Order: sequence, then structure tokens, then C-alpha cells
Amino acid sequence: QVQLVESGGGLVQSGGSLRLSCAASGTNFSGSVMGWSRQAPGKERELVANITSGGSTTYADSVKGRFFISRDNAKNTVYLQMNSLEPEDTAVYYCNLRNRYWNRWGQGTQVTVSS
Repeated sequence: QVQLVESGGGLVQSGGSLRLSCAASGTNFSGSVMGWSRQAPGKERELVANITSGGSTTYADSVKGRFFISRDNAKNTVYLQMNSLEPEDTAVYYCNLRNRYWNRWGQGTQVTVSS
């Protein structure tokens, strides 16, 4: 079974930073598209960032210039560096793995930004 283990969430003040990590196992990580999405209470899940197997990145307009996605294939891990956090960023953040065999999400990690 594919497993995605997330870490790094927590409570921060407005303007602060967090780095989320997601370690994958059970499938071909280097050949997978990895991403992060988030869901705030009462809202639909929103794609935040993606990174392809070749390293190309995409971001939601709401986080461009503040959030940065990266991957370390040797560690089977994807990261989301979040800077200049705002209360509007408060949500549960989910790691996503997609390849020819799987399309899976992690359990989610809570990020809360206080004003």
C-alpha cells in the first residue's frame, strides 16, 4: 500500500514560516507528480502547488511568491516551504502522489495562522 507521511504543520503567527514534509513509500516516487492541496472549514479543497518528475512547478495564484514546492528523490520526500503566512492560509494541508498506478492523498496536517 502507498503511504504518505506528513509532518511540519502547526500554529504560527501572521508573517511567519513553516515547512511541510511528505515522505512517500510503496511506489515509484521519482516517476510521480507530487503536490499539495488544502481545505479550509466549509470550503472546497484547493490545489496549492505541484511538482512534476522533471521538476516543473505550478502554484495557485493565492500563494505565488510565498510558497515553494521542492522534492528530494533520494529521500522520497516532497516539501512545501510556506513564507509570509496569512490567516487566510489556515487549512488542513494534504500531500498528493500521482503516477500511472496511484492517485493518493496523505492524512493531512493542520496549519493555523493567527493574526
